Amino acid sequence: MSQTKFKPYRAPAGGWGSAYSVANILLRERVSPAGIGLLLKQNKPIDGFACVSCAWAKPHPSRPLSFCENGAKATAWENTSLRCGPEFFARHSVSELLNWSDFDLEQQGRLTHPLRYDATSDHYQPVSWDSAFAEIGAELKAMDDPDQVVFYMSGRAALETAYMYGLLARLYGTNNLPDSSNMCHESTSVALPESIGVPVATVTLNDLEHTDGLFFFGQNTGTSSPRMLHELQAARERGAEIVTFNPLRERGLERFVNPQSPREMLTPDSTVISTQYHQLAIGGDMAAIAGMCKALFAMDGLAIAEGRQRVLDVAFIEQHTHGFEAFEARIRSYTWEQLERRSGLTRAAMEAAATAYARCERVIAPYGMGLTQHRHGVQTIQMLVNLLLLRGNMGKEGAGILPVRGHSNVQGQRTVGITEKAAKVPVDNLRRQFGFEPPSEDGVNTVEACEGILDGSIRGFIGLGGNFVRAIPDTLQMEPAWRKLRLSVQVSTKLNRNHLITGEVSYILPCLGRTEIDRQATGEQRHTTEDSTGCIRAWRGAAEPAGELLLSEPAIIARLAKATLAPNPMLDWDAWVADYSLIRDAIAESYPEIFHDFNVRMMEPGGFHRPLGASQRRWDTETGKANFINPPSLSMDPDTEEGGHERHDVLQMMTLRSNDQFNTTVYGYDDRFRGIHGTRAVILMNRNDIVRLGLAENDRIEAITVVDDGVHRAVGPLRVTPYSIPEGCCAGYYPECNALLPVWHHAERSKVPAAKSIPVRLRKMIAAAVAGDVPRQPSRPQRSEQPGPA
Repeated sequence: MSQTKFKPYRAPAGGWGSAYSVANILLRERVSPAGIGLLLKQNKPIDGFACVSCAWAKPHPSRPLSFCENGAKATAWENTSLRCGPEFFARHSVSELLNWSDFDLEQQGRLTHPLRYDATSDHYQPVSWDSAFAEIGAELKAMDDPDQVVFYMSGRAALETAYMYGLLARLYGTNNLPDSSNMCHESTSVALPESIGVPVATVTLNDLEHTDGLFFFGQNTGTSSPRMLHELQAARERGAEIVTFNPLRERGLERFVNPQSPREMLTPDSTVISTQYHQLAIGGDMAAIAGMCKALFAMDGLAIAEGRQRVLDVAFIEQHTHGFEAFEARIRSYTWEQLERRSGLTRAAMEAAATAYARCERVIAPYGMGLTQHRHGVQTIQMLVNLLLLRGNMGKEGAGILPVRGHSNVQGQRTVGITEKAAKVPVDNLRRQFGFEPPSEDGVNTVEACEGILDGSIRGFIGLGGNFVRAIPDTLQMEPAWRKLRLSVQVSTKLNRNHLITGEVSYILPCLGRTEIDRQATGEQRHTTEDSTGCIRAWRGAAEPAGELLLSEPAIIARLAKATLAPNPMLDWDAWVADYSLIRDAIAESYPEIFHDFNVRMMEPGGFHRPLGASQRRWDTETGKANFINPPSLSMDPDTEEGGHERHDVLQMMTLRSNDQFNTTVYGYDDRFRGIHGTRAVILMNRNDIVRLGLAENDRIEAITVVDDGVHRAVGPLRVTPYSIPEGCCAGYYPECNALLPVWHHAERSKVPAAKSIPVRLRKMIAAAVAGDVPRQPSRPQRSEQPGPA
């Protein structure tokens, strides 16, 4: 077992720490010299591959080394020399593997053969591709209703794959197309269209070169999108303000050393990133933004009285916005005492942030899941838009809203039809192209899929990537319900826990990774993705496939379709697999406004951007203008506030990721930036809360969810770990703490799980209970501690 230790990390983000971390995973995954050479092709358009990790934009022209620490880890993870084939599954039963850690499961390497679960022996056994598709197709055809099946998609797959998958589901007869966006940025997709008429960012990389202010809310750049630190460093070097709002101090938004700069690596200097850093209370963002707005109104009033230039952009407000008067009245009605109590910040802090904002002429507001994963996530995003509208920071160079997406093509798959909402589907085009009637009823999103699995209305699940059962809320309720599914099919590259939570009929279908060469009948194929700034580019894999039997994701979808659906004379699945340009032609016909001349434009060196009316101050909203939208109140979270948010013994827990993981994939057990080594079984707490709750550092506790729905939810043992976090707040790692999150505790209207605000009570565990609560160890060396259900 690796040594567990806690030692504060004093160095900046990047630098030698990043270099050592990359070297460690290259060694651990036993990546060959050729595999290491792949890093030179990472994020190099046309003849290189897009990073498997985050969706942050890629500069043009490309940098010599266009990868970051987490991107290199993702490439090493996919290009490991380790293999997980039939021999492994012959040695280990599913029941045994259920006791292994997430890390150890994925550490077995790339899956190489299609597998079928045999309940009699409790082992996965190899199966031919022909048999797998025929049997899965038979199961799908035997369902009583197409809406009994869910077609889930992670954000990894390319645009071509996503389009085919959405078409497969609709030809089957359902809009049940939940995806990873349901778990992270669906709040964005609901909030922004109402405010400004587009569901995505209004800025490009070019805008970051011209901004003089960035105001971050709930986004940990150093862990989630480290390549963005290059743009932040450049912004600081030209004097831009960077103001951060986050409950925890995250190193990437404090200091940075560019590991690709010899000068920076060989000197003690680092770039200070944030000019102001405000550690607000969990869920306090909406009140903090409202406080900034209140301060701006006061500053504007003083400017009028003194005959100076207005602080507000009155011309923009009058010409381009709707609802300003009602918004001003609402903001003025808030007292500073209310705003301080709800935000966890002082009036002075909010006024300081507003003063910095008023000094800037071109402001970009990046945000992440610290806003979206709350009950009031939609309203908070709309409040952030309100702040930008006050000074005309929308639709001009160097300004705008910037939701920073997570998985590499999660935004793009939505663009080409991965959605459960029938109104967002180009029904007329699909009807004309393929001669069928697309389903007209909305499908289920991720939360609704979970509810359907729990109540038995969902009988089949096809998962294209991801680790669904580990990523979702209410893990301890979901796993037993999952076993009642008739059909569970997982298209994957590595073994994960979802494979071990089996249905009555379960398959693992191994696929090519994005970094790998995709050879089809017409030669090597290119694919496309869309990044966080709406830029669409072409890529091509560069590594030899991990196994001879691996199929590409388009090939798997095509063969599922052929095994399940009646032949369609207007659709040749085999031709599409042979030549992906034909898929792009179909995408262009379905979505001509975005993808016209797709096969030509994708080869442009800098890619092409989807049209965004808001960036040209064209507002596709009901009013025809950008809308100031008032929240019903400063707090929209009855689960946490009415459930005891302000009670002495209840803390607000947020789940978080370490810098050594991506989504549910754990690369290692050292969270370097937070000084935690060898374990993920921790709860980060304010020292004052530790003392007042009668605890001590290194005590083992279980965290218990404080909601009254008759379900006991607890996780432990967790080590009490002092950390810089506001009083009344605490934090634990995702996905281990998902068991604490009720499936019904989600953002209003968007149904994004509210993982950033879970009310918990802590119970100290005695030594005997701690020993009993440690999960059983696998029959191979365990790398580190993990919390378990308590």
